[in-house]
Amino acid sequence: MPETSRRGLGRRVKVGTSVVLLLAATAAGVQFLRPLPEQRLVSAQDTHTVDGTTAIPWPAKGQAAVRVPGSGDIGVFGEQKPVPTASVAKVMTAYVVLKGHPLRKNDPGPRIEVDAKAVADGTSEHESRIVGLTVGAKYSQLDMLKMLMIPSANNVARLLARWDTGSDSEAAFVAKMNAAAKELGMDDTTYTDPSGLDAGTVSTAVDQLKLAEAVMKEEAFRAVVAMPNATIEGLPTPLINNNGNLLLAPGLSIKGIKTGSSTPAGGTLMWAAYKTVGGETPLILGTMMDQRVDGPDPDAANSLLLVKENSRKVIEAVRTALGSTPVIRKGQLVGHISDGLGGTTPLVATKDVAAIAVPGQRLRITLGTGTGTGTGGKGKPLPREAKAGTEVGVLTVGDGAGAKSVPIAVGAELTEPSFGARLTRLS
Repeated sequence: MPETSRRGLGRRVKVGTSVVLLLAATAAGVQFLRPLPEQRLVSAQDTHTVDGTTAIPWPAKGQAAVRVPGSGDIGVFGEQKPVPTASVAKVMTAYVVLKGHPLRKNDPGPRIEVDAKAVADGTSEHESRIVGLTVGAKYSQLDMLKMLMIPSANNVARLLARWDTGSDSEAAFVAKMNAAAKELGMDDTTYTDPSGLDAGTVSTAVDQLKLAEAVMKEEAFRAVVAMPNATIEGLPTPLINNNGNLLLAPGLSIKGIKTGSSTPAGGTLMWAAYKTVGGETPLILGTMMDQRVDGPDPDAANSLLLVKENSRKVIEAVRTALGSTPVIRKGQLVGHISDGLGGTTPLVATKDVAAIAVPGQRLRITLGTGTGTGTGGKGKPLPREAKAGTEVGVLTVGDGAGAKSVPIAVGAELTEPSFGARLTRLS
């Protein structure tokens, strides 16, 4: 080959090589400068099951559910199909009224005038009601809540519905009840009236437990439903709680919530109890529905006795079994940070975590970057670099308000992805 041709070929090879190297360098630069993937907290375990088992004496039929807010569900019994609620519907009536017209404990609130419909409804012989009301008489909102929840007054439920919406009918209020149910995730619940007398008002034990947890956050509500009886100025006789025998049951610390009974519903009950465990006194919530005795049972009076007795057995068993159990130990590996490019950094708990639960209960475990007890979830962004021992998030044991949370820290130095990892990334 002539010398001139060899020199030309050499120049072309050099130019081609330079181009390839330039393209490779450009590609490497582009890879290196690409935004890094979002880091993720990956939990080592999503649940923890408490050692042992708890035998809950569920009823023979119907449906029920029990939960400790903060710890989570203890158990569910029966097919969760919508059934009539009877007067347990009044819990939602109280919830909607208190959301629109909040009360603090012992705050009487505005005065509400009795209308002609409430007086007329008070003469009905086949439903629970307050008798002796007079048109134009005024009672405080707190006293009206007592009439609603303690003796289960249907005429007061309807009166509060009309007062809340400024309407002559209850339809607008019922729409608010259904909207509140949707907001609480009560997907199998439909309200057709504010008292529960209508058989079209249906729900499940699991759905009603969601309502129980929400409404028991209301201080005024908790105070009212814990009353075995109450005297209202202007009423001829004291209010007597249909749930009085359970409220006064020794050793069970039952503080509400609402009974219900009707021929379509049988006996229904939403209840709240407490138990002191160490330095804590957790709330225990339960619902039981569709309880029926065999044979004739006018107005489900005997079915009401049945649901209360069946609930008492469940409450007693759960309170006996409830205790504090260790879930996470300080220094325990609880997960890792994934950098999205194959790199991981271990995460460890910085403190012990104990939960209040029953043997056999499955507790939820979550990791998050939020701060504060029971928050978890998203909060501050994860750092790209940190020394071993740096706190970067929280571990939460349980579910809902009152869940236990502790800080989590990186168990080794946290570093950004290496040059090689960035260069060879595929995503």
